[in-house]
Amino acid sequence: MLLRPPECTVDTSEGEVGLDRAQAQLATTAIALQARGMEGPDTSNIDEAVLQRLAEGPSEDAGPSLTCQGSAANDLQQQQLSVTGLTPRAEQLQEAMAEVFGDQSLGGFAPGGVGQGHGADSTHYDGRAIDIFFRPVTEENRRQGWILAHWLVAHAEDLDIQYVIFDDRFWSVHSTRGQWHHYDAPEPGNDILRHLDHVHVDVLAGDTG
Repeated sequence: MLLRPPECTVDTSEGEVGLDRAQAQLATTAIALQARGMEGPDTSNIDEAVLQRLAEGPSEDAGPSLTCQGSAANDLQQQQLSVTGLTPRAEQLQEAMAEVFGDQSLGGFAPGGVGQGHGADSTHYDGRAIDIFFRPVTEENRRQGWILAHWLVAHAEDLDIQYVIFDDRFWSVHSTRGQWHHYDAPEPGNDILRHLDHVHVDVLAGDTG
């Protein structure tokens, strides 16, 4: 009998620890709230090594520690921009982030939509993408960015998230293994294009029919 791999994994100092999606959501939410000085949910059923790694990041490199398998919904309808310049799905994502992370420095959208400042096929032009800034580029801001990025990946299925890009890495819901991959920036010397100073997240487009 073949055992199914865990939905999510965290690379801890004690080795790789498997989590189901609910545990990953609980752990990342708890760490995000604690980072704001707020009381988080009960995490007594989560390995302490997982919580420590998510809070602190790997030694000398606050890179990706948590990943979850992708599972994209295939019954979504295509949506139009609202007055905010975001689609309703992207608005739902923004509201969900605000509930956990509070006020954030956001960009990549504007009332009426945006028509420049991004790559030719950018999801920002469709109102499906949000940039969350962590400036300047410091180890602490990098750690905070990864707290958000991990939370987004853990909640990707519920929030119809398609891509998360941060710190030279990207995660895609279309990758069934759900691993982080190296992000090839069009200008390797540009901190913004490498997504060192902001987390990019976008939602699925949906079908026209």
